[in-house]
Amino acid sequence: MARVGKVAYRLDLPDELSQIRNTFHVLQLRKCVTDEAAVVLLDDIQMDESLNYIERPISILDRKTKVLRNKEVKLVKLQWQHHKGSKWTWEPEEEMRDHYLNLFRSIDFEDAF
Repeated sequence: MARVGKVAYRLDLPDELSQIRNTFHVLQLRKCVTDEAAVVLLDDIQMDESLNYIERPISILDRKTKVLRNKEVKLVKLQWQHHKGSKWTWEPEEEMRDHYLNLFRSIDFEDAF
């Protein structure tokens, strides 16, 4: 809609996003090339009470152990729902078990090593 100061722009957002502030810093804006396969329906987006976007892992794709100088760290490769950038990331297994125990109930990796 308009430029606000030297480094911010006010955007014209759809009515469904009326609860989101419509002024953004230029570093948050990127040129958008429409990709129909990458469209996320607004009904699929979940927000917490602070209106922060919630990303959840969908499944565990792989597992590995990273050897550091004096310890080993177990990692899991997670596929994310509506994740920006790569659709999968390597995350510490212990931390993911604490937050997403349901992912580990159906898959037991203990016999994999």
